[in-house]
Amino acid sequence: MESTTGRSNGGRPDGGSQGGRTFSRRWVLGAGATTLLTTGLTACGSGNGSGGSGGGTITAFVYGDDAVKVQQAAVDRFNKSAAAKDTGGKIKLERIPGSDYSPKLRTAMGSPSAPDVFFNWGGGSIKPYQEADKIVDLTDIIENDKVLKDGFLPSVLAAGDLGGRHYGIPMRGMQPVILFYNKAVFAEHKLQPPTSWDQLLDNNAKLKKAGITPFALGGSDIWPELMWLEYLVDRIGGEQVFRRIQDGDMQGWGDPAMLKAAELVKELVDDGAFGSKFTSVSYVNGGAPAVFAKGKAAMHLMGSWEYSTQLGKFPDFAKKDLGWAPFPSVEGGTGDLSNVVGNPTNYWSINSRTRNRDAAIAFLKECATQQYAKDLVANGDVPTTSNAALLLNNAPNPEFATFQYEMVEKATAFTLSWDQALGDELGTKMHTEIGKLFAGKHSPQQFVDACKGLK
Repeated sequence: MESTTGRSNGGRPDGGSQGGRTFSRRWVLGAGATTLLTTGLTACGSGNGSGGSGGGTITAFVYGDDAVKVQQAAVDRFNKSAAAKDTGGKIKLERIPGSDYSPKLRTAMGSPSAPDVFFNWGGGSIKPYQEADKIVDLTDIIENDKVLKDGFLPSVLAAGDLGGRHYGIPMRGMQPVILFYNKAVFAEHKLQPPTSWDQLLDNNAKLKKAGITPFALGGSDIWPELMWLEYLVDRIGGEQVFRRIQDGDMQGWGDPAMLKAAELVKELVDDGAFGSKFTSVSYVNGGAPAVFAKGKAAMHLMGSWEYSTQLGKFPDFAKKDLGWAPFPSVEGGTGDLSNVVGNPTNYWSINSRTRNRDAAIAFLKECATQQYAKDLVANGDVPTTSNAALLLNNAPNPEFATFQYEMVEKATAFTLSWDQALGDELGTKMHTEIGKLFAGKHSPQQFVDACKGLK
């Protein structure tokens, strides 16, 4: 899921941190993936070697938003550390403006000025580099290093994998998709956040009878619709259903869980769960958040940035009446109820042609330190480190931060947003099919058949 990249699905703002800043950081965790790399890639910008300890300064590309101050502080600490001295290397952080990041990285990775370390979104965003053998497989390195192995929540570390192998180290905050609800509306109508699909449908009926739309949905952007399918497929068939597709088997769209999820979506749409005009409502321009905050819709399935979006636009609602809960179970489903979907985090990856691999790996360990986690919390993020729970009392909203962290900490699996896992080209085509399903232009079976043909 992404923001202002110019793709047909439209932008999607993060809304900033929990502290109420409203800069567009949603893009950071969901930017479009790079296209196929040019062939014949050779040297890394910091040297022409193929690994080892070459010494000197190595370059790290980072997405240049307001949150980059956390990474800059980490670079400053590392460059003064014993690890920098021991490896004979220092880090130079190169900030790339948001809208330029993906194209500049793609161009650089095909040139002699490629970065040694670079920020990315995991999954499909790095697949072209992995296929071209341009990034380091970190699996064995992590397994044999206690700091890296024990430093991060396993579900987040695995979420950005390719083929079950690690190619990145988590380096920013988590953003799971959460079922938000209006506490005032729920209290007035004596409702509880649904823990099962039947309870969700029962709530829907009571809300519609009271003239309230059950769910806000920015359907004109399409990506908010994707969240429904992600959770439904996971609850019905488990994380392995989409994992099969992510690993390249497009026939996985034919899994019974996929068809059942599409059928449940159609039932919700036909039943008016999203109202009658959701395809013309946008999240990006504030339409869906406003419908929710003003009590015209009782619930909103959205990424964790919804908190800061509401805090910025409707602060009284955010502070008093915004509630949050996990996605409910689906009767007969086999998916683990602890599973979450969304954008786990961002990652650092290492160029396989770096001349100082030891320095690069040592720098990545900085992301597992308590000071790094403290800096993330101070910036309004919820870290993905295994020790972060001890720090969340200092978050701008400790209750919400703790809910997010415990939700992800307990997760058996954290599925990366499908569009990010598949990459830009396939993700865009998938959005088109999802839009047709929600708009009633395709039946559930037509949706499944069309997705099986994506390539």
